[in-house]
Amino acid sequence: MNKLRLTPIYGDDTIITHVIGIQFFTDENIDLGPVPGSSIKQSTKPSDRSCSDFSAFRPVEVGDRNVYRGFCGILQLSDEVLYLKILSRLTPRDIASVGSVCWRLNDLTKNEDLWRMVCQNAWGCETTRVLETVPGAKILGWGRLARELTTLEAAAWRKLTVGGAVEPSRCNFSACAVGNRVVLFGGEGVNMQPMNDTFVLDLNSSNPEWQHVQVSSPPPGRWGHTLSCVNGSHLVVFGGCGRQGLLNDVFLLDLDAKPPAWREISGLAPPLPRSWHSSCTLDGTKLIVSGGCADSGVLLSDTFLLDLSMEKPVWREIPVAWTPPSRLGHTLSVYGGRKILMFGGLAKSGPLRFRSSDVFTMDLSEEEPCWRSVTGSGMPGAGNPGGIAPPPRLDHVAVSLPGGRVLIFGGSVAGLHSASQLYILDPTDEKPTWRILNVPGMPPRFAWGHSTCVVGGTRAIVLGGQTGEEWMLTELHELSLASSV
Repeated sequence: MNKLRLTPIYGDDTIITHVIGIQFFTDENIDLGPVPGSSIKQSTKPSDRSCSDFSAFRPVEVGDRNVYRGFCGILQLSDEVLYLKILSRLTPRDIASVGSVCWRLNDLTKNEDLWRMVCQNAWGCETTRVLETVPGAKILGWGRLARELTTLEAAAWRKLTVGGAVEPSRCNFSACAVGNRVVLFGGEGVNMQPMNDTFVLDLNSSNPEWQHVQVSSPPPGRWGHTLSCVNGSHLVVFGGCGRQGLLNDVFLLDLDAKPPAWREISGLAPPLPRSWHSSCTLDGTKLIVSGGCADSGVLLSDTFLLDLSMEKPVWREIPVAWTPPSRLGHTLSVYGGRKILMFGGLAKSGPLRFRSSDVFTMDLSEEEPCWRSVTGSGMPGAGNPGGIAPPPRLDHVAVSLPGGRVLIFGGSVAGLHSASQLYILDPTDEKPTWRILNVPGMPPRFAWGHSTCVVGGTRAIVLGGQTGEEWMLTELHELSLASSV
C-alpha cells in the first residue's frame, strides 16, 4: 500500500512557490485466494530473472484460506496465464507501467503478441486491422506504435510533392482514404460547374501520382457532399449541391472491382436534400449523416443512419428529445466503439449564425440515444472542459485517435488564430480537458475538412494547404502521428 503526502514550500513572501510530493510505502498482506500450483504451467525461461526469489513464498493457513506472505502471489502464475488472462486486459499506458515493476514483468511486456492483444482490446479490432496496414508497422513493433500513438511524441508535419494532376481544377470536392490510397470525388469547377469524376493517389507507390480512374455510371456532379469509406474498399457518396439543386441520393463504389462502377442505393425514407452536412461510418457498414444546409439556406439539426449491409437499406432518423443547435460545416467523429462526437460548425443562435466551438456526444449503443453537451453555453447539461478550447470554426479537420481522443485543427477560424494549431480532447475522461499539441515540421497554412483524410490511422493528409483558393493538389502536407521507417 502507499500514500502520497504533498508538502508546500513557501517563499520569503509566504507565497507557495513549490509543492513536493513524497510517496510512502508500507507492507500489506494480499489475499488472492488459493493458487493451485499443480494446475499452473510454471515458466522455465532463463529470462525470468525473478524466479529465484519465488522460494520466499510461504502459504499460511488463515481459516480455510491460504494467505501468501512476503511476495504478491500473482507472480506465481505462469507467463501464459499472466499475459493472456491479466496483462492483455490492461491499457497501453498500464502495460508500460507494469514493465517497471520487476525484471520478469519487464520481459513479459516486451512480447509483441501481448502488445497486439492490448491494442486490440483497448482500440478495437477495426483500428488494429487498419494499423497493421501502416507501412513499417512491423519494424516499429506494436509496443512502440502503442507508445507513440498514446503520447504523440513522434508527431510531425512534413511536406510532400506528388505527380499527376487533378484536372479540370476545382474546389469544394471531398477526399477519403481507402487503405493507403487517397480518393477524390467531384467538386465545384469553373463557373460553379458540378464535377463527377474520380481520382486516386496511391501513397504506397514509390512515386505517388494522381490517377484519373475511369468509373462507369458515375453519380450526378456535385459539391458540398460527403465521401466516406465502408467495408474496406467501398466508397459512399451522399448529398451535396448539383446542377438541379440540393441532393439526398446515395451512391456506392467498390474501388477494387474490375472494372469499378458506381451503384445507386435506393434507401427508403431518405433525409432532406442537403449540402455541407457531416457524416461518419460506424461498424464499417453504417453511414451516419448529421445537419447541413437545406433549401433556402435553412440549417438542419437532424441525425440519420443508413445500414448499407442490408439488402434493401432503409434510412432511420435517430429520435432524440433534444438536439444541438442547427449547423453546417461541423464534424462527426467516432470513438469508443459506437459513440459519436460533434464539434464546431456554423451554428444557429436565434436569428443569427456563429462559428461554434461546442462539443456534443451521443452513445448509439444505448436503447434511447441522446445528445449530451460536453461544452456549450446555454445548452442542457452544459459545462466547460478545462484547458484552452479551440477558437470557434467550421469546415475544420477532426481526427479520431486510438483510445477515444479527438484531434482538431484547421478550418475557417474566427480572428487571427493559426489554422495549423492542434487541439486534443479526450471525451472519455471524467472531466474532459482540451490540450494544445505542439508539433515540429512544416504545417499547412490552411486545412479543410472536406479535403483532408486519415490514411492508415496514423497519417492526416491535407490537400491544398498553401492557400485558401488555389488548390495545388500536387503539394500535400502530412501530419504523421507515428515514426516513419
